[in-house]
Amino acid sequence: MSRNAESTAFRSALEVIRAVEPRVADAIGAELTDQRESLKLIASENYASPATLLAMGNWFSDKYAEGTVGRRFYAGCQNVDTVEALAAEHARELFGAAHAYVQPHSGIDANLVAFWAVLADRVESPALKKAQVRQVNDLTEADWFALRRELGNQRMLGMSLDAGGHLTHGFRPNISGKMFDQRSYGTDPATGLIDYDRVAEAAREFKPLILVGGYSAYPRKVNFRILREIADSVGATFMVDMAHFAGLVAGKVFTGDFDPVPHAHIVTTTTHKSLRGPRGGMVLCQPELADQVDRGCPMVLGGPLPHVMAAKAVALAEARRPDFADYAQRIVDNSQALADGLLRRGAKLVTGGTDNHLVLIDVSGYGLTGRQAEQALLDSGIVTNRNSVPQDPNGAWYTSGIRIGTPALTTRGLGTAEMDQTAELIHTVLTQTTAGANADGTPSKAKYALDPALADKIARQATDLLAPFPLYPTVDLA
Repeated sequence: MSRNAESTAFRSALEVIRAVEPRVADAIGAELTDQRESLKLIASENYASPATLLAMGNWFSDKYAEGTVGRRFYAGCQNVDTVEALAAEHARELFGAAHAYVQPHSGIDANLVAFWAVLADRVESPALKKAQVRQVNDLTEADWFALRRELGNQRMLGMSLDAGGHLTHGFRPNISGKMFDQRSYGTDPATGLIDYDRVAEAAREFKPLILVGGYSAYPRKVNFRILREIADSVGATFMVDMAHFAGLVAGKVFTGDFDPVPHAHIVTTTTHKSLRGPRGGMVLCQPELADQVDRGCPMVLGGPLPHVMAAKAVALAEARRPDFADYAQRIVDNSQALADGLLRRGAKLVTGGTDNHLVLIDVSGYGLTGRQAEQALLDSGIVTNRNSVPQDPNGAWYTSGIRIGTPALTTRGLGTAEMDQTAELIHTVLTQTTAGANADGTPSKAKYALDPALADKIARQATDLLAPFPLYPTVDLA
């Protein structure tokens, strides 16, 4: 699409919105301005293409489409069938998966679909067979009570939160922690790396139904072949949540033992982050789990969002283009350049570097908590998020870490030279920020001090760094 056509499309959309609620139109325009002017280093964010964005704003938004392609509970879904089938086809081809389910609204939803698909396969189906009935509605009250109790009495083993795991991998504040008896495997205290022998030992002791691989804040590759062998050794279903690094798998940066799709029974992902699509989720699986996964609605999900599935189809088609592999490699090159720049300046990094798209800074070396560092950086035009580090003394709210990632800046075109400059800006802010105190004089985990003039200077330098790499250059809202 030409520059003029894209500008016209977005300007026209804002004019339509403005006629109804101008404050929403103003907020949309302001968000574009903010994103254009800020160094976006949140590892879980990216910039979707104009085509992907436009695919979400259409008449598919008006459709109910419970069921799957060709098997809907509503009439008139022939066009929804088209876009869902296209999205699933692109996903299968992109990842080399046997089956793809593109209905989940988010990563949490995708994980819930996967969990319940495994429970249905491993617990519910044998119970139905034993009772000699076809579906749960045919069970006696006694058999239904026994099945419900058995479904709620299963075990999950996944990476601990402070080591880089995700809340949806069986932790108590999330619904997954209320579903499963969960235990965690951590990382080596000295290196911060996964100790596969310890994972195997934990699996032998705990005997989980599901072994979960994947992470949201672990800056290294994971050997999924070894984890599959561990799962097989204890009879566990091996599930991988690749939400963060799906783009690196799609771009063939992670292959062989580091590509989860050939090794896992079931794989979940978001479609944004490093995959650079719309916000949403997806499940890939082996054939034996396909029927159970396709029951995600109504098992877990409400009606699918056809307009988002249309955008997923567009983004997945983009990811199948040859230039996406180059993009994925540049994400890792930039991440490693950013890590190297921080290390040269004296920063302490969890695991001492990175193999993927993210870097985890232990900001305790600067005398700060993660919350203090996050806010000081935001004051300076650098958008990050605080994150726990292994054995974090400050807990999950204040934390001791800052997680940064390169997918978004790589989309804008920044390279390794700009990553070094970014490292300089981050280091300058963190070295010039001091922790504050509470009213009673005790150290505060939230308050901090940073010269506003320095923050403004860094923000201007960040804007100057971004200037040669305009965001959405084909979109002019003026």
